[in-house]
Amino acid sequence: MSITKKITVLAVGLGMAGGLAACGSSSDGDGAGSGGSKTVTLVSHNSWAVSKDVIAAFEKSSGYKVEVLEDGDAGQAVNKAILTKDNPQGDVFFGVDNTLLSRALDNGLFQPHEAKGLDQVDPAYRTDTEHRVTPVDTGDICVNYDKAYFSEHKLTPPDSFDDLIKPEYKDLLVTENAAGSSPGLGFLLGTAAEYGDEGWQDYWKKLEANGVKVVDSWEQAYNEEFSGSSGGKKAKGDRPLVVSYASSPPAEVIYADPQPATAPTGVAQGTCFRQVEYAGLLSNAGNPEGGKALLDFMLSKQFQEDLPLNMFVYPVRKDAAIPESFRKFGPPAEKPRTMDPAKIADNRDQWVKSWTSLVVR
Repeated sequence: MSITKKITVLAVGLGMAGGLAACGSSSDGDGAGSGGSKTVTLVSHNSWAVSKDVIAAFEKSSGYKVEVLEDGDAGQAVNKAILTKDNPQGDVFFGVDNTLLSRALDNGLFQPHEAKGLDQVDPAYRTDTEHRVTPVDTGDICVNYDKAYFSEHKLTPPDSFDDLIKPEYKDLLVTENAAGSSPGLGFLLGTAAEYGDEGWQDYWKKLEANGVKVVDSWEQAYNEEFSGSSGGKKAKGDRPLVVSYASSPPAEVIYADPQPATAPTGVAQGTCFRQVEYAGLLSNAGNPEGGKALLDFMLSKQFQEDLPLNMFVYPVRKDAAIPESFRKFGPPAEKPRTMDPAKIADNRDQWVKSWTSLVVR
């Protein structure tokens, strides 16, 4: 799951842009499951955030009303969508990323739709030749650090996976549970990409011995345990290292009042794993035409350029402009770890099981 409005909601107190969230289909008979529907329902993880005027533009141009059903963290939302695929909660699902994509595709969660504007997307993100999913955004899962802590303790922040197991960083890192959190899973996959099939387990043994703390969700890790975030400060978090995103620092600047000249948090560039988020037309969607229209709109330049300052991710459309503040405080990782989707599909479940026995028990 991308870093999104959770910083604004939990740490700064702002509500979701435009108040778009809705609990399922409307009750007046024009919901996603009814014939000739003028409502298109989007099912998402609980970090969906889009500007009110952007959704209004879609509704005006398409004639469809958008309803959003938020359904937990990315892993939870994907699992629930799979369980309800025969009678889906909506028409479009947004928020399945490359760490969980094979699970969704293997379970027949989506039906094909080649979205308009796909030719403007970087080919590296167009991994599904059957067009069951549409790439929407990308970001990097990375360890973030609290600049003030490391300055006060005259300690150089870590910059690599190897650094995190050094004695000077003992009891400083908090991460999310890889079994249920997409950033937690992404961090696990980053270590697997770094140390290989055999070496990642030994690395996690060392990381556990060095005092890594595991919590359930990104919200808990970032806004409660991490000392560098605005939410973590209020919660008196005592961990100056957290698994989050390369785009977390600009959020700390943009939503601060007054805004600081520099970000209070930094990114350990050598710990990043590239995440890509997708959307797809749900199998058995009640309003497939509305769903297709929404998917097309999600690749429009207007929607793509709205992403950075709302969901704090990078657009996949090559010609989409990036805000200067986002460029300055949240550039993507220069050399993120990546992994072939097929390798993730072949190993993810066993890796998570092994990780759980090593770290969570």
